[in-house]
Amino acid sequence: MKRNLAAVAVLVVAAVSACGAPADPLKNGAPVTDKTIHIGSVDFPENKLLAEIYAAVLDAAGAEVKVASPVSAREVVLKGLKDGSFTLVPDYSGNLLQALDSGNTVTKSEDIFTALKSKVGPDLEVLEPAPGEDKDVLVVTQQVSQQLGLKSMADLGPKCSQLTLAAAGEWKTRWEAKIKQLYGCTFKEIRSTDAGGPVTLDAIKSGSAQVANLFTTASAIGTNNFVQLADPKNMYPAQNIIPLFKSGKLTDAAKLALNQISKKITTEKLAAAVKRIEVDKENPVDVASDFVKQNA
Repeated sequence: MKRNLAAVAVLVVAAVSACGAPADPLKNGAPVTDKTIHIGSVDFPENKLLAEIYAAVLDAAGAEVKVASPVSAREVVLKGLKDGSFTLVPDYSGNLLQALDSGNTVTKSEDIFTALKSKVGPDLEVLEPAPGEDKDVLVVTQQVSQQLGLKSMADLGPKCSQLTLAAAGEWKTRWEAKIKQLYGCTFKEIRSTDAGGPVTLDAIKSGSAQVANLFTTASAIGTNNFVQLADPKNMYPAQNIIPLFKSGKLTDAAKLALNQISKKITTEKLAAAVKRIEVDKENPVDVASDFVKQNA
């Protein structure tokens, strides 16, 4: 799915194999050896916005900051952190843990953060996670919610045999067995669409699917007044926004500034900021600057 970026990673690995080492994301092509904080991100609007929020708060704290051009996948970001091309990146706790330890089974925020601190290795560190998450969520329209009494995935379970789900192609492999185990849900059909994109939205808005897998900060949820189904058994792992950085490269003042802004990054505030970029077509730098000013 979009935040997991597994499919993109396969393409990146293939490109690296065919063409040699990937181009350094920084213009000078050399590892970072100065005191500038180089901030990286993955190439989708929200992650780029978070990078700009980190840059704005660090700049306000007096640090010298540069935001690098976004890259294609988490694997490239991790490589950049380890080789010194990046100092700091925004990431998502559950997916980061999955990338570092594919065998983990924890799904709650606090358990994921505890596991992350021991899994990032000697070269990397994580700061405090934000309360805000960009995680998978099942949604229905207001009409379907009212007709079937759906407020949570527990309500959904007994009704699944009547319903079609629209989700990215990998959803079936990753979640079909799990949702049956936890909620007794077996959908009438699982329709492969895209990762929370226009094909998924068209399916639920047209009624060809009654349930869709989106992400909690997707601007489409608010603009279409979709109902997000609660996940009381934590099928989907927490995905708190979390700063990941190269060990020894941030001062205590920089860490404090990042921890302070992280406290203010809620799911609702992040969704509103993403909407300004995706729907209103505003510049991410301006949106990030406003976010920091409003949450100072």
